[in-house]
Amino acid sequence: MFDGRWRNGVDRTTSPIGQALHRHGITADVLTATGLVSATATAALVATGHLHLAIIMLIITGLHDLLDGPVAKAAGTASVRGAFFDSVTDRVADAVLMFGASWYLISQGDGHLALLPMAILGVTSLISYERAKAESLGLQAKGGLMERGERMFLFGVGLLSAAIFVPVLWVLLVLVSFTAVARFVKVWNAASGRDAVIRRRIEAWREGRVDSRWRAWRESRETTGRPHRAPRTRTTAGAPVGRWRARRQEELASRSGRTLRERRRNARAQHAGSQRRLTGRRTPPSAPGASS
Repeated sequence: MFDGRWRNGVDRTTSPIGQALHRHGITADVLTATGLVSATATAALVATGHLHLAIIMLIITGLHDLLDGPVAKAAGTASVRGAFFDSVTDRVADAVLMFGASWYLISQGDGHLALLPMAILGVTSLISYERAKAESLGLQAKGGLMERGERMFLFGVGLLSAAIFVPVLWVLLVLVSFTAVARFVKVWNAASGRDAVIRRRIEAWREGRVDSRWRAWRESRETTGRPHRAPRTRTTAGAPVGRWRARRQEELASRSGRTLRERRRNARAQHAGSQRRLTGRRTPPSAPGASS
């Protein structure tokens, strides 16, 4: 997690420090070796119960591990040999620290709990092996919840008090186990090609436009802030019309010409009847006795 999010920012901060150390004649190999020495001193302090002093030495160990890379870059001596040396000393330092924690638990009378640091060491070794094997196969296995920097930080939190030392170790075991499983799944999917398939599906889903009511409702809500229901339309003669208008046109089209003619004939008959009634009213009546 540290490498994926804050590595670039930390490198920019430590680069001037690495250049200053290089100007004073300090090499990356010296920092790596002295980091292992300080890790051994930290383990000795933990084993003897000097937890607060162990925090100071743990910070010094972390600084050595943090600055050996910038010094190598400043000197132009970054190489595969240096990376290999740094990786091996990191594994040895992890083992030494966990042995010191086990010794401390045994001295406190918690014999069975001494297996807890050994379990943490086993899982962390599995995490490192998964990354090394994946990179040897041409795959990427970096990242994860609990890499080395996060493990050292949480271990230092446990050194703050003897009361929380064992609970912190349990939390550390759970988190490193989760990291090991997550890294295994990541490498497994990358090796089987599932990551590429899932990535293509996600990109296609994001770029493609799904013609559905849900998508239209969501887009209208994002643009206007309230849901908008698009009217259902049909196409008649190439022009989109409303649903009610389309139904009306279909009903008109389905009627026969006879019905229309019958309606017109009835209308003309009614008009003629009204005209006859008006003509009858206007005719004057004949006078009596006019006929001979």
